[in-house]
Amino acid sequence: MTSIAVVIPAYRVAQQIVPLIARIPPLVTRIIVVDDACPEHSGALVRRQVSDPRVQLIVHAQNQGVGAAVISGMRAALEGGADIVVKLDGDAQYDPELIPYLVQPIIEGSADVAKGNRFFFLEDVAQMPALRLFGNAVLSFVNKAVSGYWDVMDPTNGFIAIHAEVLHMLPLDKLAPRYFFESDLLFRLGTLRAVVQDMPVRAHYADEQSSLRIGATALGFPLKYASRLFKRVFYNHFLRDFNLGSVSLVVGLLLLGSGGIFGALEWYRSYATGHPATAGTVMLVALQLIVSLNLLILFLTVDIGNVPRRVLHRSVLRQSGRRNP
Repeated sequence: MTSIAVVIPAYRVAQQIVPLIARIPPLVTRIIVVDDACPEHSGALVRRQVSDPRVQLIVHAQNQGVGAAVISGMRAALEGGADIVVKLDGDAQYDPELIPYLVQPIIEGSADVAKGNRFFFLEDVAQMPALRLFGNAVLSFVNKAVSGYWDVMDPTNGFIAIHAEVLHMLPLDKLAPRYFFESDLLFRLGTLRAVVQDMPVRAHYADEQSSLRIGATALGFPLKYASRLFKRVFYNHFLRDFNLGSVSLVVGLLLLGSGGIFGALEWYRSYATGHPATAGTVMLVALQLIVSLNLLILFLTVDIGNVPRRVLHRSVLRQSGRRNP
């Protein structure tokens, strides 16, 4: 029998947490609630009002962030021998009755990770708050490029299930502890080349208040995304493999840089002397830029076609002599 553990990070969810736990289906063998120093004392509320023997409560003395709360729960789930770990937000945005549906691809052995996709149902998309929809669209595209999972439509979705063998391989101590957690997790999964499958789900938006600070996010996230994009491209296209896309990227960047520098110098010379650049000079610069852009598009095409397809946890289980749950 497959052992499924659900990890619920609890912060400002006192109104939702108890009804949410009550709706978690019997298929789940363990429920780990992590009170991340919740000012509403969600953990104490669970201790008083929830009698479900599956529930385990972890309380952080200080607020460490949603990522740190999930990591604490994941560690406890692995120590308890879970085969699959599901992350479920405590604000009841996702129906816990969807958990059997979410974990099915992992149980069947067709995926290492199953991730919710809010953008599948068009009527649901139309009801999303405009600011949230725009922000998710931008973050989704950036996450696709950073993680390499170009076919995952909703990369920032927090409703996710992971096979324990894959979770064991992740450097949990290196994962971002706060709101960059989902993006960082997907990046780390990409470096392992785990198979991630989209699962269409419906999200419910109520009056919950987000603790996300837009200013801090706008300032901190770009550098984090840039560093992880560089690492991912280096790992997948140079360290572990070297392919046509690798050559295209190097030559394309060299031509783009040289063409840009040469063009800027020629423009400055023309401006300083008052003599316009010759047609040959203009054509030479244009040719370098056109060729470089085509090479970068070729790299992007190779990268999109390089999405992981081979299920990782089955290979790990086969090597260890264990059977898939």
